[in-house]
Amino acid sequence: MRAIPRRTVLAVTAGALAPPAVSTSATAAPSEGRQAAFGPGPVLRTDLLTQVTPRNNWLVTAVAIQYAHRIDLRGVTVPPTAFQVQATVGGRTAARTVTRVYSHTSAEVDDRSRPGRPGDHLIIELDPDDANARASGTDPLPLDRAYSVRQVADLRTPEGELVLKAGPFAHRNDDVITPVADDFTAGSFADSAGFELDFRLYQPAGFLRNPRTRTRYPLVVTLHGGGEVADNNMTQLTSNRIAVTFAKPERQRRDPAFVLSPQIPLPRPMDGPDGTDWTDAKVQAALIELIDTFVREHSRNVDTERLYLVGLSSGGRGIYSLLAERPDVFAAALPTAGWGEAAAMERITHIPIWADHSVDDPVVPYREGRFGNPGTWTLMNALETAGARVTRGEWANDLPKTEFEARSRALLRQARAARSHVLFTSYTAGTTPVSPHLSWAQTYENDVVIDWLFAQSR
Repeated sequence: MRAIPRRTVLAVTAGALAPPAVSTSATAAPSEGRQAAFGPGPVLRTDLLTQVTPRNNWLVTAVAIQYAHRIDLRGVTVPPTAFQVQATVGGRTAARTVTRVYSHTSAEVDDRSRPGRPGDHLIIELDPDDANARASGTDPLPLDRAYSVRQVADLRTPEGELVLKAGPFAHRNDDVITPVADDFTAGSFADSAGFELDFRLYQPAGFLRNPRTRTRYPLVVTLHGGGEVADNNMTQLTSNRIAVTFAKPERQRRDPAFVLSPQIPLPRPMDGPDGTDWTDAKVQAALIELIDTFVREHSRNVDTERLYLVGLSSGGRGIYSLLAERPDVFAAALPTAGWGEAAAMERITHIPIWADHSVDDPVVPYREGRFGNPGTWTLMNALETAGARVTRGEWANDLPKTEFEARSRALLRQARAARSHVLFTSYTAGTTPVSPHLSWAQTYENDVVIDWLFAQSR
């Protein structure tokens, strides 16, 4: 995948548009001079645009075709039926549903209700709910040249002037663009014992512009779940919106930060005290050494008072373990659907934590946890017994974003009034979409929680 300017592909919908539709009839042929003026010339390349989504992971959401010359659709709407898109994934070829088509100045989705502007790109948006929309399984799918796009109808203005001419040939995608994720560099780290962790790293724009700057940035370390243990150094970014949350442009404008996303390799270590990966002695030692080494190598630019841990499922388990192992290093943590050792909670009562968990989680039970170690509800009780003030709230996990954040804001006000730095959000049974275990789908879309995290300092 090629690097692209920092931008994000937002959720796509097929909403109705107001401008007049482009005619696809063959009548009222224009003069050759007008055809030459509007003709976009040869196709230069075709790229897939993908998106890391909160609940459905990594999806192909659009195709971008770049032409040799500028396209001006003059404010008219292109009917989706003018294009046919097919995807060959896992040896099976099936159609994708086209929802919107518009010209643009670059290979990116425009989320406005009336999208697009004259430019050398044509954006063909696809229905994210298509059964074959996925960009990965356990590993990224081989998507290069997996999609074909064919224009099946001439596009004309209502006056009959040719805008784009249909043709017999289909175009296959040259590349795959994943906004935000493409801005992470890939690396690896071998610790002093020789154990190696792959990682992805996002570096803030100010640091890239001037690596000699003395500006100090927070460091966010993300710990993936058990499903992302792999050797691809990619799915820790694309399987859940955890790392990309902190690297997306709108968040970096508010809180520029380094984002470090390691990946546990195969074969699964699973030698931890309760059969998990991040508590495996080899993995945890390498992770600690990786963080320490990164901070030391970037000592001029990492704010050591603002190191944050974020993780889900077994990553949440990793957070509780790592906080107890290094209680004087991290400024705050966001563990979601995790579990841990109740006895270790007395060592971390001083650390700001905002935990969340679905009440009906069947994978990591809310109270019982896994492998003999309790879930979040029991850990919060243990923190309280050890002396921390815990502020609790419960609401539905499928609330609209504005209402969800309003509940979070109210909980935060309650915590501040009680001088509490530990918050715990429970999600009512039956309200977490897709699977009750996926309680994190709203966590990293919640600006109240992320703003709270960046406000913490040791």
